[in-house]
Amino acid sequence: MTTTEEQAFPTDLEIARAARLRPIVDIAADVGLDGDLLEPYGRHVAKVSLRARDVLAERPQARYVLVTAVTPTPLGEGKTTVAIGLAQGLARAGRRAVVALRQPSMGPTFGIKGGAAGGGYSQVVPMETMNLHLTGDFHAVTAAHNLLAAMVDNHLHHGNELGIDPHSVAWRRVLDVNDRALRNVVVGLGARVDGVPRQAGFDITAASEVMVILSLATDLADLRARLGRIVVGYTREGEPVTAEQLKAAGSMAVILKEALAPNLLQTLEGTPALVHTGPFGNIATGNSSVVADLIGSRMGDYLVTEAGFGSDMGAERFFDLKCRVSGLRPDVAVLVATVRALKAHSGRYVVRPGKALPPEMLAENPDDVRAGAANLEHHIEILASFGVTPVVAINAFPGDHASEHAVIAEIAAAAGARCAVTRHVAEGGAGAGALVEAVEAAAAEPASFRFAYDLEETLVDKITDVARDVYGASGVDLSPAARTGLEQFEALGYGDFPVIIAKTHLSISSDPTLLGAPRGWRMPVREVRAAVGAGYVYAIAGDMRTMPGLAKHPAAERIDLDPDGEVIGLS
Repeated sequence: MTTTEEQAFPTDLEIARAARLRPIVDIAADVGLDGDLLEPYGRHVAKVSLRARDVLAERPQARYVLVTAVTPTPLGEGKTTVAIGLAQGLARAGRRAVVALRQPSMGPTFGIKGGAAGGGYSQVVPMETMNLHLTGDFHAVTAAHNLLAAMVDNHLHHGNELGIDPHSVAWRRVLDVNDRALRNVVVGLGARVDGVPRQAGFDITAASEVMVILSLATDLADLRARLGRIVVGYTREGEPVTAEQLKAAGSMAVILKEALAPNLLQTLEGTPALVHTGPFGNIATGNSSVVADLIGSRMGDYLVTEAGFGSDMGAERFFDLKCRVSGLRPDVAVLVATVRALKAHSGRYVVRPGKALPPEMLAENPDDVRAGAANLEHHIEILASFGVTPVVAINAFPGDHASEHAVIAEIAAAAGARCAVTRHVAEGGAGAGALVEAVEAAAAEPASFRFAYDLEETLVDKITDVARDVYGASGVDLSPAARTGLEQFEALGYGDFPVIIAKTHLSISSDPTLLGAPRGWRMPVREVRAAVGAGYVYAIAGDMRTMPGLAKHPAAERIDLDPDGEVIGLS
C-alpha cells in the first residue's frame, strides 16, 4: 500500500459506521441459538443465556484455535484483528466460525492504546458499543468489587469482630479509568464516624480478582462459591479472612448474575463474536471467559479465541489455567508476528507507545528481521512444548516488504511451523485465505496437548517450571518474603493451585530491557500473593502497575460528539 493509499484508507470508526449490520437474532439463528436464549440489548447486541450450554450440548465440538503472539512492541501486533480476520476467513471458506474475545476496558480506550474491537475490515461491531460500556459487565465487576471493599471497612469500623489486621488488608478499590493519582490513597479520614483511617488504593477494574473469577466461573454456583473464597486480608494470627465470613459474597453474586452471561456481537462480515470479560494481562489470566468458550465450542466448526500479550504470558495462562478449568483442549495456536516486532527485537530500534515508528525502521531491511528472529523461534518453541501445533501468521502492515516476509517464513519453516501472510485489516476475511488454509491443515493433525507442570508439584517447583521451561530462565531467586509467603500458602491449603507470574510483557524475561530470546538469566520473585477465589497463586517478578496513568495528551482529549450526536475520535 503506497503512502497515498494509506492516507486514503478510512479510519476504523468510518469503516464500522459504513457497515450494514444484521439483526443479532439472525446472527444467533445462524449458529442454532433461538430467540429464547437471548437477552437483546438493542438490535445488534445480546446476552446469551447460560442455558445455551445444555441446548447445544449434543452438537459436535468445534476445532479450538488460540491466537497468541511474539513478544509485542508497545504498539501491539494485532492479535485481535488476526483472530477476527481468521474467523471471517473461515466463514468465507464455508466453515461455521465463532470468535471469542475479551471485552475492552475503557481505561485504555480513553488513554493511549485506544479501543480493542479490531481494526480496518476485521472488526467487531458496533464499534462504539463494543468499546464503551457494552452491556455493563465492567460496571457490575466494579460495583461488586467495591461493595466488598466497603464491607471490609465497615467491619473494621464496627468493632472488627473477625480480628482483621488492618495492615494486612489487600482488597483495594477499582475503577475503569486510568488515574495515577488513585494508586495510593488514605481512606477513613475525617471524623470518627467516617471510618478507620488506613492506607489503601485503587486498581483498574480489569485487574480485579472479581474480573478473573467472572472469567473462570463455569456457572452461577461456581461463581458464588469462588466469590465466597476471596481472601481480603488476615487476622493477627495469620488466618485468612474471606468474603464469605464478611457476608458479602451473596450480594456480590447478585450484582454479577447477569454479567456471567456472555455477550453476542458480530464482525463486519456477520461472523458471530462472543465478547466477555477482560482480566488484566500482567497479573491475571489475560483471557476471555470460560463460559463463552464452552458455549462457543458448540456453535460451529471453529472457535477462535485470543490470549493477551505474547505466548509466554497469555498463552501459558490459557493452557495452564483456563484449559484446566474449562476442560477444553486447543487444536492449533496461531502465533502473530510482524516485521516491526522482529526489527524491534534486533535491538537496533526503540519503539515508544504513542510515538511513530523510527523512519529507518520502515526501510526494507531483511537483515534487521533476521536479527530479531530468536524471539520468534522461542515463541514457536513455547507453543510446541505444550503439544499444540503452531502456525505463524505474518500480520502484514503497509510499510512491509516481501523480502522481510520471506525471512519470517524461512525462520518459521526451519522451526517446524507453518506460516502464512494475512492481510485481513485491509481486505477482511478475503485477506486471510492463506492463513485459513494453514490453520485447517494444522487442525487436521493429531494433538498431544500437555501442561507445563502438574498441580501436585510444590508452588516453588511450579514457578520454577514456568520460568525455566517457558521463559528460558536458568532459575528463580525468591526473596525471603516470597519464600515465607509460599510456605504460608502451602500450609493454608493453596499448594495445589496453578501459578501465574506477574512480569513485564515487553520481554520473555522479567526484565523489559532484555530483547529477543534471553538465556542464562535468573528470575527474581520479590513477592507472592494468592487469588484464592480465582484459584491461583501469583508471583511478582517486576514492578507491575495495576492502575495505569494517562499520557500528556490521552485519547480522551479527541473523543467527542458531533452535532448529530455521533461519537467522533474513537480509535
